[in-house]
Amino acid sequence: MASQDWFDKDFYKVLGVSKDISEADLKKAYRKLARTYHPDQTQGDAAKEAKFKEISEAYSVLSDKDQREEYDQIRAMGSGGARFQAPGSGGAGGFEDVFSRFGGGGGARGGQPADFDDLFSMFGQQAGGFGSGRFGQSTGGFRGYGGPQRGADVTARTTLDFQTAVKGETISLAGEDGKPFKVKIPAGVSDGQKIRLRGRGRPSPDGGESGDIVVSVTVRPHPVFTRDGLNLRLTVPVTFTEAALGATIEVPTLGGDSVKLRVAPGTPSGRVLRVKGRGVETSKGTGDLLAEVQVAVPAHLDDKAKEALQRFHDLEPKENPRAELIAKARE
Repeated sequence: MASQDWFDKDFYKVLGVSKDISEADLKKAYRKLARTYHPDQTQGDAAKEAKFKEISEAYSVLSDKDQREEYDQIRAMGSGGARFQAPGSGGAGGFEDVFSRFGGGGGARGGQPADFDDLFSMFGQQAGGFGSGRFGQSTGGFRGYGGPQRGADVTARTTLDFQTAVKGETISLAGEDGKPFKVKIPAGVSDGQKIRLRGRGRPSPDGGESGDIVVSVTVRPHPVFTRDGLNLRLTVPVTFTEAALGATIEVPTLGGDSVKLRVAPGTPSGRVLRVKGRGVETSKGTGDLLAEVQVAVPAHLDDKAKEALQRFHDLEPKENPRAELIAKARE
């Protein structure tokens, strides 16, 4: 029985805390240990996984006010700190005296091993402090000790292409036993995000709920698009004349089709043109496509083109585009 284990387990020592620790400090101590020994961090280390289970059991008891009180009472009895009236003895007796009533310390009912239910039933009838004495059935005393233990989580990893992460898809992964299992990738999953499959992990060792499968997602970068929340971004090159005189240009979307955008006359590099509703579509909303204009400077000019640019240079307004920048820097 899990309740009997309490006589031998020092939950305060497991968590490295004192018996008078506050609830807030207890939580801090547990979280620190849990981060160190969580299966997601220990990568299959059996010893550390066992330590995590031990830490979780200790915290589940000590974080519950009623269970902590009961645990302290049981530990006190085991160390001789609590004294009880043994049935018919007429005086106070130690914990050893109680067991001696069950067969002189060697057993009960004619040499059979002592039953802990009977032991606490006796306390309930004589001392009046433990209700019915049945673990998990007490009306005012021992109610049970944390319940069944939860099964361990199982970790898995997957790498998705950019479009699958944006659109969402159901994929198949190999489980611990080699059998495949399906994972529904929600639309808009991000690089580094974890997907939790409830109850699909390892079973509980004692009939409790199963653990989860935790899938860590890596998203491959796209050669054109990047994520900005629910928006998709890309850089769109335009020629000098398109930026200066204005133009209508084609811009690709993640779906493969193109949309037309109007570049206004005098558009500088860095200006962002927005296409509504062509970003990431999720249950929480839909983003936009953000096209950042980049004015492309030709790397090679023939003589006629150079002459034409020189004539333009002679005609353009003699304004220094860096004048404001220089003035601000001197402030």
